[in-house]
Amino acid sequence: MDQTTRFVEGEDRAPQRENRILAALPRSERRQLLDAATEVALSVRTVLFEPGGAIDAVYFPTDGVISLVTPLHSGAIVEVATIGNEGIVGIPLVLPLTGFAVRAITQVAGHGLRLEAAAFIAWTEQSRAFQSIVNRYTQALFGQIAQAAACNRIHSSEERLSRWLLMSQDRVGSDDFTITQEFLAQMLGARRSTVSVSAGILQRAGLIRYTRGHVTIIDRAGLEAVSCECYAVIKAELDQVSPQGPER
Repeated sequence: MDQTTRFVEGEDRAPQRENRILAALPRSERRQLLDAATEVALSVRTVLFEPGGAIDAVYFPTDGVISLVTPLHSGAIVEVATIGNEGIVGIPLVLPLTGFAVRAITQVAGHGLRLEAAAFIAWTEQSRAFQSIVNRYTQALFGQIAQAAACNRIHSSEERLSRWLLMSQDRVGSDDFTITQEFLAQMLGARRSTVSVSAGILQRAGLIRYTRGHVTIIDRAGLEAVSCECYAVIKAELDQVSPQGPER
């Protein structure tokens, strides 16, 4: 395993939420896949794969947030997509892709299910239901990447910060989560001073409380009003992937 991968097996074994991709599978298939997977806890800054590196497993987050970021020669990174309990980390195994120049890194700590690469590929070949939902999610993920490219270019720091907070809240399932200002600046491709000003604007408006790397969302409706259109566009596309709950 790549030495940059720092997941913790056997720690806090019960995932806090359910992965929506797995929840959408027929019950019998879902049970088999869950038996084949390993529950893991993902700490902040866990790197799951590097640009062009081997992907030896895929992850189905159950809570927390994983960022796909593009690292630059200067050492800066820019976020191109976020993945939570609606998705899969390790999509390059599906196509497979070459030259997929992104790093997958945990930005908000959480839990997930780890499935070995060979098992994942076997499941996409043997299960039409699994293959179908993985393909739909892959399309939605690339839609998110395209939307993020436009968002990073056009929308203000306050709008992008609001989008990021809303998407993170959706994945974490809580009004409270921890993120450092430095890491948030990297995710948004902005200066720390810019993030500080934007967070201050949202806080003075009564939308959030942000102290020492801890965020509390106070007024979600107000935050949605400030956010750019990209939040609603990305959310709608992801919701179409797994609109139904698990089979009963």
